[in-house]
Amino acid sequence: MTFGHQGILERTHDLGLLGEKRLSERRWGWWLRAMKLRLHQFLSKTGHFSSKQAVKEAVWAGEVTVNGSVVKDIAFQFKVSKKEVAYKGQVLRLPSEDRTFLLNKPTGVICSRLNPQERSLGKRSVFELFRDHVTPSEYERLVTVGRLDEDTSGLLLVTTSGGMVHRIASPEMHVAKVYRVTTAAPVAEEQRSRLAGGLDIELEVNGEVELYRTRPAEVSMVDPCITSLTLSEGKKRQVRRMFAALGHEVVALERTAIGGLQLAAYELETGEFIDMSGVDVEGVVLQG
Repeated sequence: MTFGHQGILERTHDLGLLGEKRLSERRWGWWLRAMKLRLHQFLSKTGHFSSKQAVKEAVWAGEVTVNGSVVKDIAFQFKVSKKEVAYKGQVLRLPSEDRTFLLNKPTGVICSRLNPQERSLGKRSVFELFRDHVTPSEYERLVTVGRLDEDTSGLLLVTTSGGMVHRIASPEMHVAKVYRVTTAAPVAEEQRSRLAGGLDIELEVNGEVELYRTRPAEVSMVDPCITSLTLSEGKKRQVRRMFAALGHEVVALERTAIGGLQLAAYELETGEFIDMSGVDVEGVVLQG
């Protein structure tokens, strides 16, 4: 185990069958990494350069290194899986080599890049937790699979794969998310029925407040003040708005599962994450 940025602990787990890849999606990337490529071919496939001419000029200018040594021969051949290629010190990877992390998100961080105003207010971005664990190029590509608001903790996927974001977080997919909701006062049986059947909440749409009827949900009680709520949709601050519609104050909110992906299975403390790169995360989520 290694300690990363701000005491964040990155663990490696034996993921067993979870490590199986979907061959149909990864065969092309695996084939490229297993074979030899010429340097100009590799650089062109990274998507980092605007044209083949830009690739050649970078190599001829001595701005490209292979395992730390400058290479000026664009036809230089190497095995992608055995060599590290960098441009001006920045390690380059093939696009198929996405990075994915499962984070037990702490409260007090937001799921977006910080703008100047947020920086001036001392806000923290969830992406900062990964700065020391990915390359600069990967860091710029990181996105969250859906969002949790600043005051919500729990399961959050962070990835460089835009396709994963679409396939899991798209509203059309109706992937179930489970939340542990702690309220200041006990939730009555009649209120649980309203949560399960759907209720009207206020949403802001284009600057105007509109009523929205929530989809049916699964509801169970952990104790009178702790509700387990499963939703197949994700409007902004929806859980808090649903409980507010019942007159309840939410004092703590944690996401515990996304589809078949269960936070408890990974035994992560708040703020800890594990590298899920190479794991069929989408398969685990969608099997739930």
